[in-house]
Amino acid sequence: MSCCGQTKNRTAVPNDAAAARPAPRHTLEFEYVGRTGLSVVGPTSRTSYRFDRPGARATVDSRDGASLARVPVLRRVTR
Repeated sequence: MSCCGQTKNRTAVPNDAAAARPAPRHTLEFEYVGRTGLSVVGPTSRTSYRFDRPGARATVDSRDGASLARVPVLRRVTR
């Protein structure tokens, strides 16, 4: 019995899903030392980080770390 060739064509198509998968990200932890609350958006990841009260901590995408470190009321927490 002859084959229509569809299987052969399907295996020749590159898997774009694997190429589109983001690389694993590293995270940093920041603590809010202000007096009320604060919301910031990471400029690289576009993730919104919310610090509800003084002492609140958030896990931050490392790509946003340098920008958040320049916010006077945020302190990077070393683990």
